[in-house]
Amino acid sequence: MTGLNTRDDGAATGTGDRSRPRAVLPALCLTQVTSWGIVYYAFPVLNPRINAETGWPTSATTASFSLALIVSGLAGIRVGRVLDRRGPRTVMTAGSVLGTTSLVVIAVAPNLWTFAAGWALAGLAMASTFYQPAFAALTRWWAPDHVRALTTVTLAGGLASTVFAPLTALLADHFTWRSTYLVLAGILALITVPAHALALRAHWLEAPPGADGAAGDAATVARSRPFWMLSAAFTLSALAMYAVVVALVPLLLERGCTTAQAAWALGLGGAGQTLGRTLYATFTRHTGARARTTTLIALGGLTTAAFAAVPGPYALVVAVSVAAGMVRGNLTLLQATAITDRWGATHYGRLSGLLAAPATTAAALAPLLGAALCAPLGGYVHLFALLSAVSLTAALTAPWTRPDRTHRPTWTISKTERGG
Repeated sequence: MTGLNTRDDGAATGTGDRSRPRAVLPALCLTQVTSWGIVYYAFPVLNPRINAETGWPTSATTASFSLALIVSGLAGIRVGRVLDRRGPRTVMTAGSVLGTTSLVVIAVAPNLWTFAAGWALAGLAMASTFYQPAFAALTRWWAPDHVRALTTVTLAGGLASTVFAPLTALLADHFTWRSTYLVLAGILALITVPAHALALRAHWLEAPPGADGAAGDAATVARSRPFWMLSAAFTLSALAMYAVVVALVPLLLERGCTTAQAAWALGLGGAGQTLGRTLYATFTRHTGARARTTTLIALGGLTTAAFAAVPGPYALVVAVSVAAGMVRGNLTLLQATAITDRWGATHYGRLSGLLAAPATTAAALAPLLGAALCAPLGGYVHLFALLSAVSLTAALTAPWTRPDRTHRPTWTISKTERGG
């Protein structure tokens, strides 16, 4: 077939010398579902049982989980540098081993301090196995046609809670929370360690000079105004978005919905994320980087404002939740492609780690900040109005995120010129 060569290891080579190993995409789909489902989504299911059986305060166990997210964001900066130099195989395999170890520490923790230490260890595993390293692998092996691969992996990752929340609940019905975590640790090791070790063996090629020759060095980009403005936009957006997700059920309960109705509204918002991600590739073909960033973050603010303004009927509230979920799904892919849209793939790991660190920290602190502001603001309606203003402020910074022409990758200029 014209333009497609086959390497000795069975990997397909796409555009130019860009390697596309066949096993990578299905393997990462499987490991993202498993890693997110076990390391992240099992905790909210098990936390009430942890509190009941140990007597540890909910605020303390939740803070331990938030610690993991903060550690993940900070560790992601170093992980990104290693990814750029060595590729994802060692990083993600070691992260899977580390994730398994962290769950064992959490499961056997005799006190709250050990429990928190286990979650700090889990944060290192998150940085090494969640979306950031997976995105770096797909961006290097698939770019410049990487959006479809990124979309596929995030669609799979979106099923993590669907698969593992019920499985965790089923295990917890038959075992203690400690035994449940040990079983989940075994599943994590059995699936993700060999998948990462065996599927990510393809040669880690240098980014083609022709693709990124105008992008500049990572340090220069990281100090530039467009990068800092982009970081500010994503940080404010993440703060508002994650506060909304956590506060949505209390908002609906405050308005008279039943717990079941509130839970369904939240769950259908998750389904909206999956739907939204299927539309991202089409969106990228008709918009430039700045326009796409401004539009999606502004839509996040508008859907948050709609939650504040729409008391009912219930069907309309659900529609707003689905729309908000669609925006959230697109924002995940927006952040995944933000670096390559502006500066290319050469320093993707390092720059994406720097970009994600403050946003991840904001996401970790968002539930605590939302809870602290709710009472002084006079209720969840006013909290949502404030969060909407935060998102719209983030959208106002997006027009300032386009780099100078001399710092833009040659293979993206034609795309970004079209709309932003």
